Parts: sequence; structure tokens; C-alpha cells
Amino acid sequence: MPRFAANLTMMFQEFGFLDRFAAAAAAGFEAVEYLFPYDFDVSQIARVQQENRLTQALFNLPAGDWQAGERGLAALPDRKSDFRDSVATALRYAAATGVGRLHVMSGIARRDDRDAAACYRDSVAYLCDRAGQAGLDVLIEPINARDMPGYFLNDFNHAADLIADLGAPNLKLQFDIYHRQIIHGDVLTGLRTLMPIIGHVQIAAVPLRNEPGTGELDDLRILTALDDLGYRGFVGCEYRPAAGTLAGLGWMDRFRRR
Repeated sequence: MPRFAANLTMMFQEFGFLDRFAAAAAAGFEAVEYLFPYDFDVSQIARVQQENRLTQALFNLPAGDWQAGERGLAALPDRKSDFRDSVATALRYAAATGVGRLHVMSGIARRDDRDAAACYRDSVAYLCDRAGQAGLDVLIEPINARDMPGYFLNDFNHAADLIADLGAPNLKLQFDIYHRQIIHGDVLTGLRTLMPIIGHVQIAAVPLRNEPGTGELDDLRILTALDDLGYRGFVGCEYRPAAGTLAGLGWMDRFRRR
């Protein structure tokens, strides 16, 4: 049975961010993930995580000025220095939380821009080297253009090609079922084909990004397939609760009874 990690950026928004850790633990989660911890001192994040005996499954590197529309720095040639600073910041938080993997967002850039493509490759390689020294995996995630227009990494095949090209043993694919369905469809075939390079899985219903089991896919069948394929990592619940987090958690009970 997959192990679920509550995404504290999207779930438990009934609580302040630091209080979401306790809420997730009380709801039965053994792990958490979120987009960014950087609005809080690293000691605060580590304390609430440890007090609630939660495993930190994942978080992202700093992504630049989110309010201004930046969605990562890795493919931005004029932000190379800022990207390298962001790596150092993320590694400090990783050391305090014991997280085993970091997701790096590519940023808004054209894939046919040679400078952006070269910068992205260099940035990912640099991060793999630095993270590898700390014993951490690096994750890259294709994100669909409907939710994030202009995002550089918007294709699973391109992600797989980069992983093969770089050959870094700690570079893995973050397979988000929601994004996969919107970009390519063919979710189960994608999981079977890409499982050797998958380092983390996330789930949300398509098309509204609500609780699994409320959209066009048979999400429970997909989760069962993860077991059959030998996936042993966490499944991040990166969805927007339709009517409150606790009210929507019945999908996990239905899955466990299946």
C-alpha cells in the first residue's frame, strides 16, 4: 500500500502553516511535503516536524520571486548566481529536516531557447553534484502548460532524456499523476515505462485538482498499480480539498478497503 504524504501547501489550509504539521499527524499522515519552507526559520520548521514525528518527504528549492511570476531559476541564464545561492539555502533546510529529496523548478523559459536549455542542464548538474555530496536525490517534474503557462519543463519525454543524458545516479523523475494526464494522458503506461527513474509520485484528481477519485481517472486503480510496479516511496497528496481537508479524506479509507 502506498504511503501518503500530506502536501501542507495545499492541504490543511484551515490552519496556519506551522500548525498544519500537527493537523496532518492527527489525521494519520506519517509524512509531509510542501512547496517552500523559506518563510520560516529553519529551526521552526525542524521543530514542528520533529515534535509531530513526521517524515519530511520533499520540498522545493527557492523558486525566485513567486509573487512576480517566477517559477524557478534553473533555466534562467541571468539568474545563475541566484540559483546557486538557492541551492545553499535548500541544503541548510534539508540538513535540518532530514529530507531525502529536493525538487528543482525549471522556471519560465522557452524550450527552444538554446541559452535557457544549456543553463537548465548546467543548473541541474550543479545541484546533483552538491546534493549528492549531502546524500540527497534531486527531482525534476514536468508541469502542464495550462496550470503554469510558459514553464520550461513541460514534457515527460524531455525530462527522461535529461536524466539519461546527465547520468547522475541521484537525479530522478517526479511523476505527478495530475500533470501527466493533462500533458500526455496514458498514465499507467507512463508509470510502467518510467518507473526505473521515478523518485517521487504525487496525485490529484483531473481536471479540478481536488481529492483523488473525484475526477476523470480511476485514481484508486492507479494507486494499486504503484504497488504492483514495486513503488515504495511516498505519494504526495498535492490536491486542493474541495470542501475542507478532513471532510475529503474518505478517499484514503476507500483505497485501504479496496
